[in-house]
Amino acid sequence: MRIITISRQFGSGGRELGKRLSDQLGWDYYDKEIIETLAAEQGMDPEHVLYTLSHHGWHNVQLTYRNSFSHLGFDHSARIRLMMRQKDLILKIAEAGNDCVIVGRDADVILHEENPFRIYVCADLSSRLERCLAYEKKKPEESRLSEKEILKNIKRIDKNRIHIREILTGKSRGDSSMFDLTINAGSWDIKELAEATADFAMRWFGEQKTEETQKVRQ
Repeated sequence: MRIITISRQFGSGGRELGKRLSDQLGWDYYDKEIIETLAAEQGMDPEHVLYTLSHHGWHNVQLTYRNSFSHLGFDHSARIRLMMRQKDLILKIAEAGNDCVIVGRDADVILHEENPFRIYVCADLSSRLERCLAYEKKKPEESRLSEKEILKNIKRIDKNRIHIREILTGKSRGDSSMFDLTINAGSWDIKELAEATADFAMRWFGEQKTEETQKVRQ
């Protein structure tokens, strides 16, 4: 089983890269599917589950890895329960044994024992804003976010993802040792980037397999 996990800055193109990777490799793909499954189990609206897991209130939770959550209020406890169930779902994906690409959800941390190929996707702010604006144009005009609202979302979501990462790992997302490949997607066409990334990933898996074989022989 081979697993590719993609962590990313909001608006960097990481989600599109993950989908194109899975299509090119013919592997299973997981992103919002995890949220939808979690929502169905809990009898909740998927948007509410996503909001609960990514709520900006996380940055007020002063926690470190392995600290107790028992002192948290109801809202934070609910988020913790959803996070734990989300973790269970990601572990079940790995147990299925199929090659797959998983976007977000800190799957690289949860599945560290499976030795996934860990990708981090980033981009400059102007590229991220441009990508988000292009996405908003696909929506009905009355429901589109303004540039100011998008910039606010970028800041909020990035801050939240960084803080959750620190809770789970005790390390800053800026620690490059947590990833096998960091990609600045700002100036790339995502389709071309997916092709290059797929080639790199398969070479990485091949190298890992060679190392495992050598250890067995030794």
